[in-house]
Amino acid sequence: MRSEAEQVLHDLFMRGLNGDTAAYRAFLQKLSTYLRAFLRKRLFGWPDEVEDLVQECLLAMHNQRHTYQSDQPLTAWVHAIARYKMIDLLRAKSIREDLHDPLDDDLAVFAESATEASDARRDLVGLLETLPERQRLPIVHVKIEGLSVAETASLTGMSESAVKIGIHRGLKALAARFRSTL
Repeated sequence: MRSEAEQVLHDLFMRGLNGDTAAYRAFLQKLSTYLRAFLRKRLFGWPDEVEDLVQECLLAMHNQRHTYQSDQPLTAWVHAIARYKMIDLLRAKSIREDLHDPLDDDLAVFAESATEASDARRDLVGLLETLPERQRLPIVHVKIEGLSVAETASLTGMSESAVKIGIHRGLKALAARFRSTL
């Protein structure tokens, strides 16, 4: 089942591929908002690079639009391209060598943290799936993906106040569920 945001982006993209220029323009506008939040969260110290990277991603997606398989989630394809562009940027800036000393991947600390992160992610996804979509989507977009309330409203078709209410009610419901399991 596709999320509402995924469905909107997918529909606009497919209509754009079929020649609907207004739909393609709307797709690019919504996608740039989504990408900006996605990249801003990962490159929070480099706001100038974020905007450049958004443009590079949009250009790459436009040039590679023929590679998208319509039966696959559009956001997975978008994230893959965005990650490659982000890695290219990091390589160009030699950030990897400058910020990190090489570590042995066989250390137990990596295995434990990877397992804990995987367990936490699975638990979070399970909890979020118990929420109605009008609560789940705002929490996912604002609290997890880092989009603004306005960006989330635009992406989901909800009003900004509905996004805020959805977050508040959803977090309240999650807290109540969590308290009941203790």
